[in-house]
Amino acid sequence: MAFDKKLLEIVACPVCKGKLEFDKQAQTLNCKFDKLAFPITEGIPVLLENRAQPLS
Repeated sequence: MAFDKKLLEIVACPVCKGKLEFDKQAQTLNCKFDKLAFPITEGIPVLLENRAQPLS
């Protein structure tokens, strides 16, 4: 299942409530402010702080 980019209009970073950006190659939603990457599993964003990976 592919990620629906329309979700970007309504989802927010669970840490800072800021805007998330979709990284198609990595299949993550990234928060540039907190430097976190949230995984997308089977087209569903996993917006849990403990599942986020630090951005390099």
